[in-house]
Amino acid sequence: MKNKYSFHRHSQTLSTRYTMKNKSLFLSFFHIALWCTAIPLLLVACSGLSPKAIRVPSPPERDFITAQPKKEQKFASVEQIEKITPLGSYEYRLGPGDLVNIKVWRRPELSQENIIVSPDGLIVVPRIGSINVLNCTQEEVKKLVTEKLTPLYIEPEVTVWLREFHNNKAFVLGRVGKPGVINFPGKGTLLEGLALAGGLPDQGKLTRCAIIRGKESVIWIDLQDLLKNGNMALNAPIQNNDVIFIPELNDEVIYVMGEVLNPGAIQLKDGMTILKAVMLAGGINKKANAEKVFLIRQQNLKGDVIKVDLKRLIERGDFSQNFALLPDDIIYISSTGMAKFNYTLDQLTPALQIFNLGTSDAETLGIMQELRKKLWNQTGFVNSSSSSTTTTTTTGTAK
Repeated sequence: MKNKYSFHRHSQTLSTRYTMKNKSLFLSFFHIALWCTAIPLLLVACSGLSPKAIRVPSPPERDFITAQPKKEQKFASVEQIEKITPLGSYEYRLGPGDLVNIKVWRRPELSQENIIVSPDGLIVVPRIGSINVLNCTQEEVKKLVTEKLTPLYIEPEVTVWLREFHNNKAFVLGRVGKPGVINFPGKGTLLEGLALAGGLPDQGKLTRCAIIRGKESVIWIDLQDLLKNGNMALNAPIQNNDVIFIPELNDEVIYVMGEVLNPGAIQLKDGMTILKAVMLAGGINKKANAEKVFLIRQQNLKGDVIKVDLKRLIERGDFSQNFALLPDDIIYISSTGMAKFNYTLDQLTPALQIFNLGTSDAETLGIMQELRKKLWNQTGFVNSSSSSTTTTTTTGTAK
């Protein structure tokens, strides 16, 4: 009886060890399959965004050079402004809406005040009727009235003066405080027109304005040179019915991407290089690979990509690759391989925890027990704790 009991205990121990061994093999197989799936995903994810240096044919003005590109002449020169400035002394000319006073000495019946110039330039004078004074000076109106009265009166003495001026106007449009029609009290200039229109709300950013005169004449004025540098030669005179237009902000930008503190678009300014753009973006961070910085420049439908060693530039003072930037250039700062690996591992860790939690829940719910029974014809369950892993298996039978 004792031998029979010992044999039964020995058989039960062998069965328990066999069950534990199979369970360990099963879990090992499961984890191996899990890591075989995760590792390729990890390696693929670590590849990330990595530009490659590609050179394409480009015009000389679009090539990578360290010298700053020469600016094209976009604005009117002082000579061009002087060419459109009328010579001689300034004389006001009458127009619609002006108020005119006419006085004839010793002829009160012919004298009249507050004569309004009609939209077609006509005024009405007693004994004369309507006369056209459009674009005439005061002296020309006096001469015209005298000529009309001479056949009727002996040596008439005529005096003409203006009470209100309404034909010395300009139209100010665009980025000003109060766009609309302005009237100059005297000889108008560009600065006076901008001041009467409420000034410039974005004086530090606006760079140009246009003066449109007639149907064919348009000149562009460099506002930065006029306002910041005080170049008063650019303060062009404004004539009647001129249009002053200040366009909307049209800033040219470059883009800094990758491992910098503040990636994004940066306004392109004169003399901007790769190093200056990176510093304006906050500088490189700890994950950046300073040896792999890429400058991408669009050439029609294809991009020109060049690799820049920013580390060599900083450590050795080699500015041969500190290229001058053009509008819409893209600067990409790559990350180190370890930074990519750590980032991808952080992303995969929750998924691995879910897989581990899934196996624990399956054991608790008895799913693993049923699986072992079908695979190895064994029964039992496994209890595990977070502090230590303890395997407990009930008796099972094997074929």
